[in-house]
Amino acid sequence: MIRYILLTVTILLICACSRNDLGQASLPDNYQEEFEAWQSSRMESLTNPTGWMRLAGMYWLEDGENSFGTGDQADITFPEGTLPNYAGELILHNDKVLLQAADGVEFVHDGEPFQQKEIFDGDEALNIEYGSLEWLIIKREGLIGIRLYNKENPKVDEFTGFDRYPLDPQWHLTAKFIPADEGETISIVNVLGQLVDTPTPGSIEFMKDGEIYTLDALEGTDQMFLIVGDRTNQTETYQAGRYIYIDYPDEGSDYTIIDFNKIYNPPCSYNLFTTCQLPPIQNRLDLEITAGEKRPQGWDGLK
Repeated sequence: MIRYILLTVTILLICACSRNDLGQASLPDNYQEEFEAWQSSRMESLTNPTGWMRLAGMYWLEDGENSFGTGDQADITFPEGTLPNYAGELILHNDKVLLQAADGVEFVHDGEPFQQKEIFDGDEALNIEYGSLEWLIIKREGLIGIRLYNKENPKVDEFTGFDRYPLDPQWHLTAKFIPADEGETISIVNVLGQLVDTPTPGSIEFMKDGEIYTLDALEGTDQMFLIVGDRTNQTETYQAGRYIYIDYPDEGSDYTIIDFNKIYNPPCSYNLFTTCQLPPIQNRLDLEITAGEKRPQGWDGLK
């Protein structure tokens, strides 16, 4: 009996210590400056010449020849006035794409004009330009298509940011990283309905209002990427969830910071031509995350 009591007390102490390590994290002295730099970077990623807000089309190719231009007879119709009625052919064969321009039409890659070029070799895609347009080939599982940007977009030029919750230190939280087993994956579905088993580095735990919540992470180049759903999706934030990046823990530590002031809208919330990933079931939290970006207003997105 004594051994049982001692074991129970030990477990409770371990749990208490773990919980005490979580919760609100102290802010760095330059937090306001650091947040404004992050916000500036966010704006740049949205509005640069190939930023998400300048997406103007997404067109899936069929095997063989795909005529393209702005005319009604083209297999792929670009926005009115941006190309000749018939601009040429995009030829898809063995997962590779050859662009063959129509007579008198030239496209540009890396500053050099051309009329015929392989623009996708199955892995790498070239950026192609014509006037205000720029595009490249993307591959999504068995689908291959064009992601088109239009640099001329007055609405994007005037964009100053999405409505957001006030910056709140109470959403700047300590998080515990729990590594996954080597080779572990989680299933992620995108807006096309494609389900993909995606590598995960592990999960993170954080505490809010005395409750511990867990989120599965995806691997990023320098940070972990989290796709999060919460109760505000029903009212004030984007219905299909939001995204956030967080740092991996420093070497020798299990802890990092999750700052929900930096949770942001996925591209599909304000643009129809995206292939956004959606929150896995385990990342849909019974919690109101009243921080970060709110639902975009006045933008065409996927509902």
